[in-house]
Amino acid sequence: MYNYRTNQSVVAYGVGDVTGDKVPDHVYLTGTKTPDSPFIQQITLHVQDGRTGSITNVPLPKNANAGYNPFLFLGDFTGDGVADILISIATGGSGGIMYHYLYSFLNNKPKLLFDFNKYNEEYTYEVIYQDNYKVKVISQKNNQAYLIDLAMRDPEYLNEIYDENGKLKNSITGFVNPLSGLYPVDFDYNHVFELSAYQKIAGRYNADALGYVLNTLSWKNNKFLLQNQNVAIFGS
Repeated sequence: MYNYRTNQSVVAYGVGDVTGDKVPDHVYLTGTKTPDSPFIQQITLHVQDGRTGSITNVPLPKNANAGYNPFLFLGDFTGDGVADILISIATGGSGGIMYHYLYSFLNNKPKLLFDFNKYNEEYTYEVIYQDNYKVKVISQKNNQAYLIDLAMRDPEYLNEIYDENGKLKNSITGFVNPLSGLYPVDFDYNHVFELSAYQKIAGRYNADALGYVLNTLSWKNNKFLLQNQNVAIFGS
């Protein structure tokens, strides 16, 4: 039996070799449950070494250690043959924003490999409405631009933005939300996972969804690098 603070409960659990000794380890997330609510606070990572039974506790950063439906995924993201620990927590906000962390626990030493805050600071965008029912999305990370065609949108929507000649009535800028989904995908079937990152593209307001920026990140030179980028658009 594992001893945690009495006001904390196990909210996610996984089994896998995360220390690198070929013995399966027990990986937990614990948190303080809110009465009459699914909201969980003070989420903490715990790893029990399968060989020695010793437990290492890793509190998550205080500004992002609470939310809904915390989830664990164990898989090798670095190619060293040892499982890493992907943690996902929903914030519950209208934008579908999530907190994501990826830890290595090789030799019982926790190392943060991915922090959603740093990702959001690094991957920024411009969203600019243009004449002729177009929206330009510029990814500043890799200096790539994409055009979203709005011509098939509902006429009522378009009439709010454009005149009868397809000219903008006023200048409009949209935005791209912070990270809303981070998924493990083994794209090349080599038993090493990449990270598939989703960020929603919004127009005049958050519910005015235009599509998603989809970034694939792979581990190289001791960090996650952008492998490819796509923009997926919503239908009319």
